[in-house]
Amino acid sequence: MSDRMHNLIEQLNCDDPIGCRVARGILVKMGGPAIKPLIDALSSKKFWVRWEAAKALGQIGDSEASDALVKALEDREFDIRWLSAEALINIGSEVLIPLLEALINKPDSVWLREGAHHVLHDMDRGSLDNVLVPLMKSLEDANVDSIMPPLAAKALDAVRVSKRPEPR
Repeated sequence: MSDRMHNLIEQLNCDDPIGCRVARGILVKMGGPAIKPLIDALSSKKFWVRWEAAKALGQIGDSEASDALVKALEDREFDIRWLSAEALINIGSEVLIPLLEALINKPDSVWLREGAHHVLHDMDRGSLDNVLVPLMKSLEDANVDSIMPPLAAKALDAVRVSKRPEPR
């Protein structure tokens, strides 16, 4: 990581709120080159660094951050989980595969399920509405542990099929 990038990430500490916002703005304008350092910042022990990183990744809106943002849906802080969900919504349908895989692999994670519900509820589901709405509703059910994983697997299959290129 360049010295400039390192300094910008360090400024996300919010010791100086104006400098913090300016640093985030610069990182967002940098786009692609800032994604990896921002992904790394999502793992910081410092709340504000994680908050600003999630916010910046959402503003950049690149699917490269999808896996890290899905993981951040399990952050111990509600604000980080919320911003990560908002970032995933902003990225769009590219996040569905890592999100559905996470639901299948961690069906007992309450925070992941809450974040996934937020994403599925607010994103444009397009032609996948028929498999994503039942999954979303299962996340609201008291018996979520038994009904959600098969619905997530079915949705994952549908998403993978929808992403395949058309035969010529």
